Amino acid sequence: MNSKQHIDQNEDRRRAMLAVLRRRGIVSERVLNAMAEVPRELFVPKHLAELAYEDGALPIGDGQTISQPYIVSLMTEAADLKPQSRVLEVGTGSGYSTAILSRIAGHVFSIERHDSLAIAARRRLADAGYLDNVSIVVGDGTLGLPEEGPFDAIIVAAAGPRIPEALQAQLALNGRLVMPVGSAHGAQQLNCVVREGESAFRTEVLATVSFVPLIGAQGWQR
Repeated sequence: MNSKQHIDQNEDRRRAMLAVLRRRGIVSERVLNAMAEVPRELFVPKHLAELAYEDGALPIGDGQTISQPYIVSLMTEAADLKPQSRVLEVGTGSGYSTAILSRIAGHVFSIERHDSLAIAARRRLADAGYLDNVSIVVGDGTLGLPEEGPFDAIIVAAAGPRIPEALQAQLALNGRLVMPVGSAHGAQQLNCVVREGESAFRTEVLATVSFVPLIGAQGWQR
């Protein structure tokens, strides 16, 4: 198969993915446009490229996964991002969700605890031209980045036993924190937490999900 056929095939797969997202209830055109723009095949292992647009999670190494397109779009839509939004992402992973967020928000700060994943993600984002408004940091995502806060949105791509207090503290007034909470290796609830006051938070459950555990000082211990 030549390169043009590969491109055409990926475009067909991307259109099919968007149709699935619309059927599953994603309505934000800004989110859908970002999902249409970012080439997901660049953010998965080469031997899994043909599965890039299937609505399922894929392994990316170090025991981590790239979330399925529906979950990426659901979390991004729930964050209610604006062009000027400052976003904290916990769990850079392959960099795919980071790329999606970068197409919608003003600046994305992304924390990854695995050096190898952070380096690879930074390279992919640079190659795709998405690094201009992205900062990738290696560290404990459960502690956030207090020196860069407050954040208009915080998206956590791993499940913790509870919402870390450090992340709640770094959420701006009326900001949204989207994170799965529950068992380390079982069913979890995807929560959207809205900060309504200094110590007032409202929580909505969006879906039942299954994420890798959130490891860190305010998450699960290794």
